[in-house]
Amino acid sequence: MSKIVSLSEASSIALHGIILIARSDSNLNVIKIAEETGNSKHHVAKVMQRLVKEGFIESHRGPNGGFVLVKDPKEITFLEIYETIEGKIVVHECPMNKQICPFGKCIMKNLTNKLTLEFKEYLSKQTLDTYI
Repeated sequence: MSKIVSLSEASSIALHGIILIARSDSNLNVIKIAEETGNSKHHVAKVMQRLVKEGFIESHRGPNGGFVLVKDPKEITFLEIYETIEGKIVVHECPMNKQICPFGKCIMKNLTNKLTLEFKEYLSKQTLDTYI
């Protein structure tokens, strides 16, 4: 089955994982995040390390270790998390990124451009504190 819009497993782990971390009263480890999100602990660990590297969360080792939120949840947008994992969202007029359309006008009527802009706008308005 084809999907027009979908999140990668990595961006889904990042978004859901950081919300779980923000909701937690203590450090949340990879195993718990993997259980809650239904993903492999190896993939969760890899994604969480990207969020550590970008300064959203800290990682602590040991029996009471895990991840803890570093930034204020009100200051973290879904767009920042998404782009940390997937890279910057680039908006193109043409879905094929062509300079000249052989048909003289877009056969998609710039729908992909509009969807991308709406998606980016939605992500930029969603902050972690809304989901805590």
